[in-house]
Amino acid sequence: MKKEMTITEKILARKLGREVEPGEFLLLEVDVGLGNDITAPLAIKEFQKYGGRKVFNPDKIVLVLDHFTPNKDIKSAQQSKLVRCFAQEQGIKKFFDEGRGGIEHVLLPEEGLIKPGDLVVGADSHTCTYGALGALAVGVGSTDLAGVFLCGQVWLRVPETIKIELVGNLREYVSGKDIVLKILSIIGVDGANYKVLEFGGDGVKKISMDSRFTISNMAVEAGAKTGVFPVDDKTVEYCQERGIRPVEIIADPAPNYAKEIKLNLDDLDLQVAYPYLPSKGKDIQEAAKEKIEIDQVVIGSCTNGRMEDLRMAASILKGGRVYRKTRCIIIPGSQQVYYQALKEGLIEIFVKSDCVIAPPTCGPCLGGHMGVVAEGEKVVATTNRNFVGRMGHPRSEIYLASPAVAAASALKGYICGPQSI
Repeated sequence: MKKEMTITEKILARKLGREVEPGEFLLLEVDVGLGNDITAPLAIKEFQKYGGRKVFNPDKIVLVLDHFTPNKDIKSAQQSKLVRCFAQEQGIKKFFDEGRGGIEHVLLPEEGLIKPGDLVVGADSHTCTYGALGALAVGVGSTDLAGVFLCGQVWLRVPETIKIELVGNLREYVSGKDIVLKILSIIGVDGANYKVLEFGGDGVKKISMDSRFTISNMAVEAGAKTGVFPVDDKTVEYCQERGIRPVEIIADPAPNYAKEIKLNLDDLDLQVAYPYLPSKGKDIQEAAKEKIEIDQVVIGSCTNGRMEDLRMAASILKGGRVYRKTRCIIIPGSQQVYYQALKEGLIEIFVKSDCVIAPPTCGPCLGGHMGVVAEGEKVVATTNRNFVGRMGHPRSEIYLASPAVAAASALKGYICGPQSI
């Protein structure tokens, strides 16, 4: 009898031409190998250490300079130079330098470099973002990426799958960030270790592609290997706009899931994740009562630096000004997003609201630059992690939230929702 398969099992079965079972170890051909200015230099050195002269296929490798760019110091400049030279030597055309790209996990989908059914291996934990397109996208270490450079293959253990069934409709201002923060508060930061979070249910149809990228991006915060969405009409439209003819990939009616969780979107409120875990979420109504004063707001990152996010922030900031004791940094996720925001007048709104506009960069998300925080400072960020010292001083505090909450909090100077404006 034919096995009922999850989305991930279907992707693997298509690649191998046979059914797969959870726990099975597979040696797989990689469709896209990704590195950035932090992780690629180590992979390059390991590649050379093991005798690598030419990468297996330069057309399947993508290199993006995005973490410490524009370079903040000599070390980061040297890292970028190493990647730049490697790309030129190896004939890697999918190399994105400063001014020509953006944050990798925003950039690759918008450039049409990922398609449904791809196996994407990236030396960055948030490679799981591409699961929004129905790809099997996994983060690996730099040495694994070196192996991809050498032979174009990777070892992968077939993961079990947790189904997240989404039902109902999103309320005003509620977005993908609130969905994923709520899920994390339910299952915890280790509730999906080496499993896949597969999103399904009628509620999926109501979720935009930008929000899907946000949700898949943070699957790793539950310990998941990746987070994946079915390929539906929205996915097809997104792909076709980029010249991609997608394959249909949906789960069978009754696969053997490790666990099933239902989330009713009708009941979902805006969320705020308290320090020092992304799973410490609270409803905005509860958080707003505390009136936690904040020093800085960051709106951007590979989690929330897309057009939907900037439009939401601008709609709330328009006509107002950032609270005088608070700083607000806006970071478009890519050059294309930046340009579109400029054309729509969003950049003007941000500037008139006293926001700082940064170039596309990971920057402050990992305490890199352009927003490092001091001792005792509190931050509301649309980023993905709020661990101790994540954005700077170990005695600072990061509260994770959506662009709607972040923008409203910037105007008020304390954590609140847009209903307070």
